[in-house]
Amino acid sequence: MTASDRPRLPHRPGGSRELVLGRIRAALGGTSDVAERPLPRDYLTAHVPTDDRAAVLDLLHRNLADYRALVHRCAEGELPRRIAGLLAERGSRTVAVPAGLPAAWLTAAEAAGVELLQDDGTLTAARLDAVDSVVTGCALAVAETGTIVLDAGPGQGRRLLSLVPDHHVCVVRAPEQVVASVPLALPRLDPVRPQTWISGPSATSDIELDRVEGVHGPRTLEVLLVTDPEARPGPVTPA
Repeated sequence: MTASDRPRLPHRPGGSRELVLGRIRAALGGTSDVAERPLPRDYLTAHVPTDDRAAVLDLLHRNLADYRALVHRCAEGELPRRIAGLLAERGSRTVAVPAGLPAAWLTAAEAAGVELLQDDGTLTAARLDAVDSVVTGCALAVAETGTIVLDAGPGQGRRLLSLVPDHHVCVVRAPEQVVASVPLALPRLDPVRPQTWISGPSATSDIELDRVEGVHGPRTLEVLLVTDPEARPGPVTPA
């Protein structure tokens, strides 16, 4: 039987669509001015105490690690040394640098002989494919989902930078860039900016559930949580 031979079901005025819409109208009070009235938003916006910054940061740390990101904590003054150390461990000799990234972050790496490739929009996908690492900041990090959000702001660069290089080092400032949940994140993001939501390194699985990382993004995501030196230490990242 071809598609043209199949019998067509008649349209029913009282079908599923009308049934669903009717139930929605009834739940909203039976009126049709839904677009003009504010809807109740009385659901939970977070499942952890948002005023406990240490607990929110610990939750972010755990969920990032659960997604197989490598998570490290350091103070602001340690950041150049820690970034240089991560690049050295990977054997990285070239690093893509987005516009607006604080120059101090990479002073130790540059002193160690790492070549910094400043992205002025001319780094092609082929050139980035040969780059060892990329270092970026972020717009926000969401603790409950272990998600990092990039929006092409200063220090984050084009989406190409975080998708093509095999090793991504991302700096998250805590607590100012850490939120507990997605509902708390969305009001802080500009909806017209190009957003990339990252939950761990790029990965996919085939029908046998064999996990393959790096299919459409970096194989290795390392997250540096920049915290106050007085903050209590967080959980140990699994090896």
